[in-house]
Amino acid sequence: MMILRSLPASPFGRKVRIAAGLLGLASKIDVQAADTNSPTDSLRAQNALGKIPVLIAEDGTAVYDSRVILEYLDHLAGGGRILPKETKARFAALRLQALCDGMMDASILLMYEGRFRPPEKHEQKWIDYQADKVARGFRVLEASPPKLDPLPDVGQIALACILGYRDLRFEGTWRKDHPRLVAWHDAFAAQVPAFAETKFVP
Repeated sequence: MMILRSLPASPFGRKVRIAAGLLGLASKIDVQAADTNSPTDSLRAQNALGKIPVLIAEDGTAVYDSRVILEYLDHLAGGGRILPKETKARFAALRLQALCDGMMDASILLMYEGRFRPPEKHEQKWIDYQADKVARGFRVLEASPPKLDPLPDVGQIALACILGYRDLRFEGTWRKDHPRLVAWHDAFAAQVPAFAETKFVP
C-alpha cells in the first residue's frame, strides 16, 4: 500500500487523487493528513521542503512534487496513459500542467497573504503581481480551452484542479468572464467521478 501525505483542500493533492482514480490506483493509496506547519510531523523527513503532496511508494521511497507523482503513477499504470508518449501531445500536456500549476501556486500565495499577514501589512504590489499571473492564465485558457480526452492527461487534470480551487477559495469569481472554461469544467466533472469524490467541502 502506498501512502499519500496531503490535505483535503490541497489542489496539488487533489491532482494526485484524481490521477489515481483515473488510473485505477486509488485503492492502492492510503491518504494520510500532513501538518505542514509542524516541525515534528514526519513530512519534513519525507520531503525536506516540507511541502505536500508526498507519495510514499511501497518500497518507502518518497516521491514529490505532484508533477513527479503523476508521472510515477502513470508509470505504475503501464505508461502513456495520462502522460502521452507522442512528443507533441506530451509537451502540450506538460505545458498546460505547468501553466495551471503556476496559477495554483499564485492562488495559494494570495490565500497565504490574507491568512497569515494582518491587513495593515498586506503588500498590494505583491497581491497584484500574483493576481495578474492568474488573470493572464485565465485569458489564455479561455481563448483556447484544451480538448478533453477520454482519459484526461496531466494538463487537463491540473486545469480541473485550478478551477476547483478558485471555486473553493475565491468564490468561483472566475466563472463570470470565462464561459468556455465553465463548459469545460462541467464536462470534466461529468466525465471524471474522482473530481466530485475529491471535492473539499469546508
